[in-house]
Amino acid sequence: MANLIDQAFGTHATALQLRAERAQLLAANLANADTPGFKARDIDFKQALASAQGGAGPLVTTQANHLASLDAGASTKALYRTPLQPSLDGNTVDVATEQAAFGENSNRYLASLTFLNGRIRGLMTALRGE
Repeated sequence: MANLIDQAFGTHATALQLRAERAQLLAANLANADTPGFKARDIDFKQALASAQGGAGPLVTTQANHLASLDAGASTKALYRTPLQPSLDGNTVDVATEQAAFGENSNRYLASLTFLNGRIRGLMTALRGE
């Protein structure tokens, strides 16, 4: 049954969940823009989506014991953002960068949500026999 749902919704269901998690990280970055020592975090969306879909990640091992301690199930590892202009108090949040990333993420979240809404509406129409 889950496979049928995955086929019906494609990558948009997974992308929607990852975009929501990224929005939380970006919102936390903006909320802590004035907190001394706060380190801005974000996820690599393409890598997280590939990992969540079971695709091959960028890490390739030659032996089974290599990288065995890494959590292979974690699809959204938050990475620390490299600051463009470090501040004296150790905060790495650049408000303009975070706002731009949040806006772009919001637009893509809305696009996935709109696609899923249309897909569900089409499935409901098919089930009703209209």
